[in-house]
Amino acid sequence: MPKTKEEWKVYKNIFSDFSLRNLFKLSSQGHFEELQSPISIGKEANIFTAVKEDGKLIIVKIYRLENCNFNKMYDYIRADLRYPDLKKNRRQVVFAWTHREYRNLLIAREVIKVPTPIAVKDNILLMEFIGDNEPASRLKDDIPKDVEEFFDQVISNMKKLYKAGLIHGDLSDFNILNYHQKPVFIDFSQGTTTDSPNADELIERDVRNVCNFFKRYIEVDEEETLEKIKN
Repeated sequence: MPKTKEEWKVYKNIFSDFSLRNLFKLSSQGHFEELQSPISIGKEANIFTAVKEDGKLIIVKIYRLENCNFNKMYDYIRADLRYPDLKKNRRQVVFAWTHREYRNLLIAREVIKVPTPIAVKDNILLMEFIGDNEPASRLKDDIPKDVEEFFDQVISNMKKLYKAGLIHGDLSDFNILNYHQKPVFIDFSQGTTTDSPNADELIERDVRNVCNFFKRYIEVDEEETLEKIKN
């Protein structure tokens, strides 16, 4: 059975009252029963696993309302043509940031493997759990058996995203999972459309970050890689 509102108070020292209310609403809608364990506690967001009634896990990503760098968020999101009327208001920027990740995942899941988005509520995003009993490892912590093949798959995914009109915007070995020797892209909050004014800057940075990681293991050419993705 889902937790009662009183039972959610066990999390009171971890989350703001606002986030607690949203977590309770999402739980009451049947998305999950309770939070299980933290995966990542960061300056921008806290990420937890949560268990559903059938025992399966999902991911709960809770963006911080008070401690996040909302000025940096605003600088990124105001260049996104999908948010032309966004005002520089902390709460509204964080909500838009969360919604943008949900929106980007909906686009990305049509062409590559990403966590399927389940629901979004203000500063909270629910997503598919990627892993078996434990969350899948990040690329930085789990070097593929065939590095060259994995690199080719990553570039293929970047190309598919680009053709779908989307750029990840913050791609690196920190937000690519190695799941059964296949790449899964995560953390799409900085993702933007290819017609945004900063699109070239972001795709070039993504390529640079990815190439810099793989250069430790194989020979890669940054310019050729960028050309391959954009054409």
